[in-house]
Amino acid sequence: MKKIATLLLAAGLVFGVATGASAIDFKAKGQWIMSFDYGQNGGFTGGNGATGFNGASGTRGNSGYRGEDEFEAKQRVRLQLDAVASESLSGTVFFEIGSQTWGDSENGGSLGADGNNVVKVKNAYVDWIVPQTDLKVRMGIQGMALPSFTTGSNVFNDDVAGVTASYQFNDNVAVTALWARPYNDNYTSTTDHNGNRNNYMDNVDLFSVLVPLTFDGVKVTPWVAYAALGPNAFRNGGDNYYSNFPTTSGKYPAAGMTAVGGARHKSGAASTKPLGTYGSAVWAGLTGEVTTLDPFRIAWDINYGSASYEDSRANRAGYLASLLFEYKLDWAIPGLYGWYASGDDGNPANGSERMPSLSVNNNNNGFSNFAFNGNPYIAREGVLGYDMSGTWGIGARLKDMSFIENLKHTLRLNVMGGTNSTTMAKRYLSGAGSSRTAIASGANDNVAGAGPMYLTTNDTAMEVGLTNTYQVYDNFQIMLDAAYIATWLDQSNGTWGKSNLNGRSDQVRDPWNVNLSFVYSF
Repeated sequence: MKKIATLLLAAGLVFGVATGASAIDFKAKGQWIMSFDYGQNGGFTGGNGATGFNGASGTRGNSGYRGEDEFEAKQRVRLQLDAVASESLSGTVFFEIGSQTWGDSENGGSLGADGNNVVKVKNAYVDWIVPQTDLKVRMGIQGMALPSFTTGSNVFNDDVAGVTASYQFNDNVAVTALWARPYNDNYTSTTDHNGNRNNYMDNVDLFSVLVPLTFDGVKVTPWVAYAALGPNAFRNGGDNYYSNFPTTSGKYPAAGMTAVGGARHKSGAASTKPLGTYGSAVWAGLTGEVTTLDPFRIAWDINYGSASYEDSRANRAGYLASLLFEYKLDWAIPGLYGWYASGDDGNPANGSERMPSLSVNNNNNGFSNFAFNGNPYIAREGVLGYDMSGTWGIGARLKDMSFIENLKHTLRLNVMGGTNSTTMAKRYLSGAGSSRTAIASGANDNVAGAGPMYLTTNDTAMEVGLTNTYQVYDNFQIMLDAAYIATWLDQSNGTWGKSNLNGRSDQVRDPWNVNLSFVYSF
């Protein structure tokens, strides 16, 4: 309560200053969300004494939902304040309160409230234009995303500290360059040179250049990105170089930046090779859309990425391509789409053949609201994967169907599967059934480099989702979202064999969830 009071007092002082500084124009924006979830089997299993939405114990399933009940009520508040001096200079601070789970004392949602650890600075940055030019610069903690016209970026989309600079050459050509620092000064170890190497070579720095090209009915954006990976950036002391991913977004690089289980020998045993030099990651993409045949729209994303370490067993490289066809009608936008991503072979010693990703925390995947990171609010999402690496899929949707004023519906049907080798599952990931040293004990074990669900070429799933949005007032809407994933894992001895999805048996259960959200935005 004290932190919230301090925040309100600071806002009052800021507005007080506004009365005496007429050159500054203060603008406020905000959003309140009240969210109610009910679902089961979020970890694709159940039984063995496990309860709650995840239905699985330990590290299984999406780490964000471990310990959640089947029914949860949450809320989140976001407040943004812009201090605008002119068209050439402004500052923004963006506070986030929550999300808070009702009844949970750790985040101030229990009796008496007064949570003292839920007020966060989501963004804080300065926008300015270089004098006598059209070069726009943004400096500070901000939302950054690499380009996409289909699914949202499956490489990087999150809040991060850094600098972006953009320049519009003419109506057709622009360029944006960015530098972001996701990690630095997080490594501590008393056993490494008696603690004298704390914060040593532990930074991750991302650089990217985007070139948006705009013509009549055609938009194309080629882009490239490079990241320097400090050898201690993900280190957790000793020879454990691939398990320290701090911050609220840590689960995304944990799943996306290394091979399954980190660096592994062909036997499945962990590599103990020390890292002493910087690694690197490189991505490149070509994304765009064609609307010259309006009401037809064609959009695509083609991405390739590679992450390399001094120990090549941890390397990861692959691609992801997606394609979308849409046709706009008066009452809906029907669409057909598909994607394909490279997958792992059967040898962990040569690293991973899946595309690396740094974070997709802010991603709203238009192909899926539930299987991948796709929900625009705080409903459950990403139960199958945070990004789409190692999977394929085809889908159809009816977007923004409307038969009644202010009421819209979006219906999705996705059929998807894995592109990872069955040998990887049989030999290394099926626990007691593994023929080598086990890296995991089931498709949902969520070890480093794997994500919530690891699908092979013999595994398939089908997702059905329906999103309903009712615009009650101009600034207030109600969303009802329901999703179900039917899952078929190959439980033969040639793939998952005797894996332990629930810690004891290979029981598969289909995840589902219903969310009701009330959203006030201004």
